[in-house]
Amino acid sequence: MTQSRALSSYLVTPSELHSALKANPKSRIATSPRTVPLCASWFLPTSHLNGYETFRQRHIPDSRFFDLDAVKDERSPYPHTLPSAEVFANAMGKMGISKGDVVVVYDSAEMGIFSAPRVAWTLRVFGHPNTHVLNNFKLYVEQGYPVEEGEQATYEEVEYPVPELDARKVVAFEEVREVAKDHGKEGSEEVQILDARPKGRWAGTDAEPRPGLPSGHIPGSISVPMSDVLDPKTKTFLPSEALKKLFESKGVDRTKRIISSCGTGVTAAVIDAALAEAGYKGSWRRLYDGSWTEWAQRVKPSENMIVTGET
Repeated sequence: MTQSRALSSYLVTPSELHSALKANPKSRIATSPRTVPLCASWFLPTSHLNGYETFRQRHIPDSRFFDLDAVKDERSPYPHTLPSAEVFANAMGKMGISKGDVVVVYDSAEMGIFSAPRVAWTLRVFGHPNTHVLNNFKLYVEQGYPVEEGEQATYEEVEYPVPELDARKVVAFEEVREVAKDHGKEGSEEVQILDARPKGRWAGTDAEPRPGLPSGHIPGSISVPMSDVLDPKTKTFLPSEALKKLFESKGVDRTKRIISSCGTGVTAAVIDAALAEAGYKGSWRRLYDGSWTEWAQRVKPSENMIVTGET
C-alpha cells in the first residue's frame, strides 16, 4: 500500500478510510506506513458532552485520542493554544504514532465536523506530512462501518522527532491588531479576517460561552459561521463548488491573504479547511491561534477594537 494511492485528498470519505484501514500492515514489525485513526472529540464549556467520554462510548477500532485540553501551551492563559514542539512530539510518541504514519483525524458522531480540523491543522503546523480529516464520523457510523467502545488502548511508545513549527500557518495577536488598526485606511485591504463563531456572537447580541468575556468582533472581520460551510443534515463539508459560491457571497477575495479566527482557535480551522476545499491558496491562509478569547482580553477599551452590530 502506498500513501498516495490510499488517501489522495485532505478530506476523506468513510469508504476511503475503511479501505485504508483494511490495507494496514498486519505485522507490528512491518515497515510500510499505517493509517491511524485519531479521535479529536472536544466540546464547548457549555456543553454537557465530554470529548473522551464520547470516545469511550464509540470510536473507530485502533483509534488514538488527542486531548485538545492536554496537548497545549501550559504557559498560555488562553485555552488549548499550540503546544511547544517538544510537547507535541511527546504526545504523538506516547500514542504510538510515527512520523511516517498516515493520520486521519475525526470528530464525534454528535458533531460531525467541529474540532478535528483543528487537530489536523496542528499536525500540519508541526510538519506531519500525511494528515487528513474524516468527512465525517457521523456518516461513518450511519453507513455501518466498524466501531467499538471502551478506553483507549495502550500503545507501544515510539520516538517521534521534535519538529519545527511552521510559523507561516499561524498569526499572533500583535499582527492581527495591526490589521484591525489599518482597517478602512487606503491601501490596507490586503488581509481579510474571517470569524467562524455564530453570527450572534460576532454581532455582540449573543453571549460568549466563557463567563465574563464580551462578545462582538474584530474591526473589519467577516462573519462566516462554521455551520455555513457544513451540510445541515450530514454535517459534512459542503462540496467545493458550493464553498466557492459561499465565500464569494461573503466577499472573501482569493487575491488577498486570509486570517481565520473563532472563539479559541478550534472552529477557525474548519473555515481554513473549507477555504482549502474552495481553492484558496494555502500560503495565503493563516489561523489566529488565540482568537476571540485572547483578543477580547488583550485589547484596551480606549482602542475601540471590539465592534458590535452588523457592520
